[in-house]
Amino acid sequence: MIDADSLVVLHRRHFGRFAATPLANPLDAYPAHRRAWANFRTKEWAGFTLVHPDLFGSMILQDAKYLASSEIYVYDRASGELAQRAANAPGGSLRLPAKLADAAVALHQRGYRLAYNFEPGRVRVMVRIDPAGATPGINANLVLDAAKASPPLVVSARLPGGRDASLYTNKIVYPAAGAIEVGGRRYEFDPARDCAILDEHKSRLPYRTEWTWGTFAMPAPGGGFFGANFAARPQFDDQEEESCLWTPAAAEPLARISFEPSAGDDLSPWTVRSADGRLDVTFTPEGAKGVSHQLGLASIDYQQRFGSYSGSLRAADAVHSFEGVHGVLEHMKARL
Repeated sequence: MIDADSLVVLHRRHFGRFAATPLANPLDAYPAHRRAWANFRTKEWAGFTLVHPDLFGSMILQDAKYLASSEIYVYDRASGELAQRAANAPGGSLRLPAKLADAAVALHQRGYRLAYNFEPGRVRVMVRIDPAGATPGINANLVLDAAKASPPLVVSARLPGGRDASLYTNKIVYPAAGAIEVGGRRYEFDPARDCAILDEHKSRLPYRTEWTWGTFAMPAPGGGFFGANFAARPQFDDQEEESCLWTPAAAEPLARISFEPSAGDDLSPWTVRSADGRLDVTFTPEGAKGVSHQLGLASIDYQQRFGSYSGSLRAADAVHSFEGVHGVLEHMKARL
């Protein structure tokens, strides 16, 4: 574990797993004459996956530098209705901070506002999106308890596929209180049961990039969380992966994750395992959403499936078996 307050110290970037979330300043590793290009190639985002028994949902604020954007979806399990909204802004306009703690980030346009306020001891997630034709509005005010959050998964790694290609990610599970309203439906969040999983990235990805990723979490008896975050992408053997098992005490490292679909159907189950067997789960999709953009030299082909995980986590203290824990599994193939 790296015990450092900053990702870059004296122009030298740390690579490995961090004990705590550092100041994430990847551009400080570059001389002044290279910073503008390095900044343009750095893709930044902060998103949350929501875990609640009556819905599947996630949201994101992201800056690809040629375009900034925001997306949110909420899928009602009882009705099967999927509400999706999105907005775009000029690249570079989001200005995600070097450290989210005590910072705020938002995309605000007429009829669309999605904001995160990282305040002392809590995170406030605020959504105000007006109805648009037959598409319902989405309103949310969630309060995430930072004092009861999981240990962070923080990884800095070199990536193959281009000069200075690299990954920085920070992932945390928070208990969630508050409510989301979609049209006439209101979903109350109970912090003893429900949570939001942060996914923050500041990564200089290869021009042609691809990954498969998933996550889930559940409250642990006595406080804290059990869960996992796992990904497969082109990777150097000597670099850490953005994968872990969450326990109330730690974000235990995982590596060499395999994703195996049972069939070509979008809603067929997937088997997800780590090579050492400490993660062994089956993901059963309940629905899916996708994004496809062709922007000249850039393109995005993205699908996120939402559903439930069942199986086992073999942590340092014990084996934890479970069924029907909500989570997501996504695949991204892009030219960035």
